[in-house]
Amino acid sequence: MNKISLISKFESLPNNLKGAVVLTLAAGLFSASVLVIKMLGQTIHVTQILLCRQTVMTAMVLPAVLKGFPGILTTKTPWLQVLRIILAIGAMMFGFTAFIELPLAESTALGFAKSFFVSIFAIIILKEAVGPRRWAAVVAGFIGVIIMLQPGTDSFSIYSIYAVAGAGCAGLVMVIIRLMSRTENPKTILAWQAIGVGLIMIVPGIWFWVDPTPIQWGLIVVMGILSYGAQMLNILAYKFGEASLMASLDYVRLLYATVLGYMFFGDVPSGATWIGAAIIVASAIYTVWREAKRKQVLTRTHEGRIL
Repeated sequence: MNKISLISKFESLPNNLKGAVVLTLAAGLFSASVLVIKMLGQTIHVTQILLCRQTVMTAMVLPAVLKGFPGILTTKTPWLQVLRIILAIGAMMFGFTAFIELPLAESTALGFAKSFFVSIFAIIILKEAVGPRRWAAVVAGFIGVIIMLQPGTDSFSIYSIYAVAGAGCAGLVMVIIRLMSRTENPKTILAWQAIGVGLIMIVPGIWFWVDPTPIQWGLIVVMGILSYGAQMLNILAYKFGEASLMASLDYVRLLYATVLGYMFFGDVPSGATWIGAAIIVASAIYTVWREAKRKQVLTRTHEGRIL
């Protein structure tokens, strides 16, 4: 089957199925980038990894930034932009450290706690109304995290707290983006993060710098390309498919992480990891589903079909 026939066959698929295919590819690229981060982290400090990754990704978005410069940097919410940059750095620092120090499946599953942090911060910051069912999903997700953390046992690791902290920062970033999107151009938000994170990470990245080997330089470039590709495919997937379905399918990353962790590091998830991950994923999917239903009701009400 040639390339043209593959493209035409893909284009003939229903939109949700197209989105699912693209999102599965995005999840694969994201998981592969995390694998590279874990490999590099065995000998390179996390701040240097983050600096190198940000440099590669900034280089990829630089043409768009330069094309709109300086207007693209004009913002109505400068302090929110700065706060988002700081939180994004926190999310990546905590998250990358967890990926390096924990089994891939465990760190990936704990990262999914982001969904119930989004719910909590949306209530506090965006004043979103939340019913008892969504609160129950948040509590269930929290219980899943506790099961995975196993506090008070020999299996407990401080790096599990790093993973949860990274998820918390990422959740708050998502809520801040929602808040800023009311007045800001998406390209402005992207430009501020690309430049801001890169500038802030220069000092710690150079401070902990060690000269990478030629193979590590290659992995650094691959890491940046994989991360950028995953983000672009993720955006494309949401363009094709319904947001609620795409958000639910994103949890295929846990399957990728489990397979890659076993193949490259011999990691086998514990029973607590599987149980906790199942609860976290189920609560997150339910939260997404409830949010989609709520938006459908609001839309019908606005159109006058519901009194």
